[in-house]
Amino acid sequence: QVQLVESGGGLVQPGGSLRLSCAASGIIFSTYAMGWYRQVPGKQRELVGTIASGGSTNYAEFVKGRFTISRDNAKNTVYLQMNSLKPEDTGVYYCNNGFYYSGNYIPVSWGQGTQVTVSS
Repeated sequence: QVQLVESGGGLVQPGGSLRLSCAASGIIFSTYAMGWYRQVPGKQRELVGTIASGGSTNYAEFVKGRFTISRDNAKNTVYLQMNSLKPEDTGVYYCNNGFYYSGNYIPVSWGQGTQVTVSS
């Protein structure tokens, strides 16, 4: 049974940083691409970025230069380092495992999400 457990969310001031973690079990972690999505109030869930099994990354334009995705295959964990946070980054952040098909990232299983609130 696949389990993805996010942690590290919380309240942070604008301009601050947070690092989210997502611990995976029940999958051969190293063989999967991993992705981070977010759902901000009033909007549909959107892709933040992905990391391939080999470590290459892709990011949405709205986080480029501010967010970094990394993975530790020995710990079955993927990370989302978020810097220069803005109030509009407030939302629930989800990780998932997935794969690429025709250049698109296809999520397979989802975590329960972790709340990030950026506010002064």
